[in-house]
Amino acid sequence: MLLITTGLTTTSLLLVQRSIRSNVRQSIAVNLNNSVSAFRDFRHERETMLTSDVALLADIPLTRAIMTSTDPVTIQDASQDVWQHARSSSDLFVLVDRSGKVVAMHTKTPGFTREAAEKYFQQSLDEDEGGDSSHWWFGEHHLYQAFVQPIYRGSRTEGTLLGFLVIGYEINDRLATEVSKVAGGQVAFSYGNEVVSTTLTPAQMQGGSIQNLIAGSVQGDPRDIEVGNEHFLATSLVLSGSRTTPVRLSVLGSYDQATKFIDQLNRYLVLLGLAAILVGSGLVFFLSHTFTRPLGNLVAGVRALEGGDFHHPLDSRGGDEVAELTRAFDRMRTSLLKSQRDLLESEQLATIGRMASSISHDLRHSLAAIVANSEFLCDSDLTPAQREELYQEVRTGVNLMTDLIDSLLEFARTRESLSPAYGSVLETIQRAVQAVRLHPRHHARSIDVLSRGPVAGWFDSRKLERALYNLLLNACEAAPTLGGKVEVTASEIAGLITISVADNGPGIAESIRDRLFHPFVSYGKENGTGLGLAVVQKIVQDHGGEISVESTGQGGTVFKIVLPGRLLETFHGASEIHTDVPSLVPAPRHDSSDHSISHPDM
Repeated sequence: MLLITTGLTTTSLLLVQRSIRSNVRQSIAVNLNNSVSAFRDFRHERETMLTSDVALLADIPLTRAIMTSTDPVTIQDASQDVWQHARSSSDLFVLVDRSGKVVAMHTKTPGFTREAAEKYFQQSLDEDEGGDSSHWWFGEHHLYQAFVQPIYRGSRTEGTLLGFLVIGYEINDRLATEVSKVAGGQVAFSYGNEVVSTTLTPAQMQGGSIQNLIAGSVQGDPRDIEVGNEHFLATSLVLSGSRTTPVRLSVLGSYDQATKFIDQLNRYLVLLGLAAILVGSGLVFFLSHTFTRPLGNLVAGVRALEGGDFHHPLDSRGGDEVAELTRAFDRMRTSLLKSQRDLLESEQLATIGRMASSISHDLRHSLAAIVANSEFLCDSDLTPAQREELYQEVRTGVNLMTDLIDSLLEFARTRESLSPAYGSVLETIQRAVQAVRLHPRHHARSIDVLSRGPVAGWFDSRKLERALYNLLLNACEAAPTLGGKVEVTASEIAGLITISVADNGPGIAESIRDRLFHPFVSYGKENGTGLGLAVVQKIVQDHGGEISVESTGQGGTVFKIVLPGRLLETFHGASEIHTDVPSLVPAPRHDSSDHSISHPDM
């Protein structure tokens, strides 16, 4: 049996080895061709994107303004700002006037001269006649893929040509590494017979084989090449036009690395073939009873833990490695459960701390107003009108404190706690705006209130004011310090009251958009409790309405509230609710002329 097994194993190894080597070579060749095709797609998408970026940079007003100057020194200095804008992704920045003279140039790496830029610019103009979208500039061992865009005063069809903008992207080792990931092998970029960028090691580059490949390579079937004592299959792709010095991309797939496992496979197969005959049957029985059953129990515990069950029973009897692993896993899940509980407790304490900090700040603000106005009331020289005004200020502060405390209890109350009355939505908005304006840190923001005709309906004025106050406060905090703008729009359409609050901030963070109205969700606020928007949603829903984020992004965020105009009809027990008016009457009809109320900068 051993002789027969040895003969069959040897014959199989020879046949397998020959077949594998042939298949490996064919697979490498196919992969290289696929890599070249993938790089063509990658190159096309990259050139399309970079061409669009350069076109946008050439059309910005600053670039046009710079090119209206006739002084090269002025253009060189002024172009520094545009270069800084493009520097994050580009390596070469050149401005050329209408006569073809370079008037400004910036590079990340020294060595590329203005004379070389003028020379290659003329070549690029000639290549543009052939329809090429990119050009290749080379100087002092630096190879750039350059994109040329004309700069016009006015439109491109009727405007005046001011000059040209050239943005270059260097073909360096970083780009070679990215292309290597796309191609799935080693790559080398060459200009003529000089390698300018490659993923090969310096030791591999010491020989002359890679230069021979580049010098004589043409696009077609992969060819064999030895680089640094390693056998490769290589193919090339010409990147430049025929009228310039050829720029090539060479892709190399290692044949030795692909076939390295064959020798190891030969030894393993021989040993396994002999061992299988001697100990196969006994080993299968032993493993089945010693390892399979305990491992199955352990796997069941792992799956239960994945589903959140920390108490799935485990069999840890025995002294072998599986039993030890089971006991270690049991200790691990116990520790994990404890850590999870500790983490929840810590998060709860942290949330309570943030809530206490924020609430104490608001209470302190109202208390300060109450104390100050109370001290003024002690002045005997005050007129009755002044005393009444101070009393109203004190009462307002007390009401604000009461509202803040009520917001904490809002989640436990039902919608029957509303006290709806017929009133003006614009007056409620105005009160919320005035409350926000009391915050000194928001004085630099402006708030505009816009409405299409008088907007009135049935609502709880105090609670709606609280909701609008939270939205306005968030909008002011999101708006920039300089030029910050908040706009509140109110309208009544088809019996529905719509209120929109818009700001020109950076938008809502992606990480909290899905849970924006959840309690205790806060982002970017040092003392935020995370209750503001949750309270807003609760109040709006109690009114039978809806709140949503209409849009968010770099241009700002818009929150939209939609309320029913006849709120009492949304309640089943409408007759049990006491209001400030004796009967439910329809709102008076008004004309549709626009009304705009603008507040000074906050």
